[in-house]
Amino acid sequence: MARFVDRVVIHARAGSGGNGCASVHREKFKPLGGPDGGNGGRGGSVVLVVDPQVHTLLDFHFHPHIAAPSGKPGAGGNREGATGADLILKVPDGTVVLDDQGRILADLVGAGARFYAAAGGRGGLGNAALASRARKAPGFALLGEKGEERDLTLELKTVADVGLIGFPSAGKSSLVSTISAAKPKIADYPFTTLAPNLGVVSAGDHTFTVADVPGLIPGASSGRGLGLDFLRHIERCAVLVHVVDCATLEPNRDPLSDIDALEAELAAYQPTLQGDSMLDDLAERPRAVVLNKIDIPDAKELADMVRPDIEARGWPVYEVSTVARIGLRPLIFGLWDMVAAYRVASPPPPPRRPVIRPIPVNEKAFEVRPDGTGGFIVTGSRPERWIAQTQFDNDEAVGYLGDRLARLGVEDELIRKGATAGCAVTIGDVTFDWEPTTPAGVDVVPSGRGTDIRLDQTDRVGAAERKAARKARREHADGPEEGQ
Repeated sequence: MARFVDRVVIHARAGSGGNGCASVHREKFKPLGGPDGGNGGRGGSVVLVVDPQVHTLLDFHFHPHIAAPSGKPGAGGNREGATGADLILKVPDGTVVLDDQGRILADLVGAGARFYAAAGGRGGLGNAALASRARKAPGFALLGEKGEERDLTLELKTVADVGLIGFPSAGKSSLVSTISAAKPKIADYPFTTLAPNLGVVSAGDHTFTVADVPGLIPGASSGRGLGLDFLRHIERCAVLVHVVDCATLEPNRDPLSDIDALEAELAAYQPTLQGDSMLDDLAERPRAVVLNKIDIPDAKELADMVRPDIEARGWPVYEVSTVARIGLRPLIFGLWDMVAAYRVASPPPPPRRPVIRPIPVNEKAFEVRPDGTGGFIVTGSRPERWIAQTQFDNDEAVGYLGDRLARLGVEDELIRKGATAGCAVTIGDVTFDWEPTTPAGVDVVPSGRGTDIRLDQTDRVGAAERKAARKARREHADGPEEGQ
């Protein structure tokens, strides 16, 4: 049996970029062929696309972990790696995307609406692209960037013209099955409807959609019953219709008290799409009241009694019986008139366009702050990206990283902040001992491929030398004991 799922949490991971290639062209009778390492391919992105044929988030419920393919590494002969294909995920119309903080990232309405849930990482540059006047044959390449990883919440808000609301067993599902071709589950016990049902209704040459929302009870806006999970489905409904059971045998219930109780819940509910430009607030939506089950004599008398009080509120009232099919035609055309009036009063939403947010010219590219232990932390998109792209087992690649950081101004900012030789500097996931005497950002004399002569120009004792000195001291301390 198919299940209706309208809220899921997915873990989207985009593909990583392929590594660049460090290669030198070798061919007979062609000395000094030069670098020919190609760039790595870009990783695939995770993209959400609205598909009118999809009506539930069930697939994501069973498969919440989503990963796009990574890009391929570059190769010699200036061959670039293959690009990872974007992973297209089909979602229903009306899907809202939220981040792990509950902030709205996208409101996907309309066929073809797209949202990039996770961006693929860029591929690393090969040594052919890194060649310059100072480095004619680089012995290193850049690593590919990791793909973006995000935890996202997908919420489905049914897109319908008319939303039917009412207490459990008020006859909403029966009404939808009678006026449309929808076939929801119908039974004589409360909370039979566990998922919204959508039906298409024909009013002459016009059509509109009707959503049957599961039964609401007092306290639904604060989590009682099923109301909190399904109140979101009426946020996009242009017209709200109270379906009232005039034949209920429950004590302390009558049509007016039922309507007042549900109106109180609608007023207390805080929609996720606060300030949605497409629709007004729930309190301002047009209302109609359907007095159901008038085929029962007592219910007909009660409907005649409360009808004047409801009409005094300015709401149209329809007396119907889904079993005897009484009053359905006036109801259908009356609802269409309300939907048509709302469509005329509310202009269609403008077409959605991609939003481009360029980085301001004067925005600070990085920030240096003390870590509280005598070291410093450097944050910024570019320094952190450069760290992730560097092969730290290649001295030439480390020297190139130092040049990039110096040109960006990280060295000068560290000095201004009071950094001293040997203090720990953390960028991204890497912590290293800072050497202010190492010249960086200037043209250097090339040394062997994969090496950088500047990294050897330091008076500080390296880790290997310190380890050897400790070992010698231990051996010297153990010497007298062995001679006794």
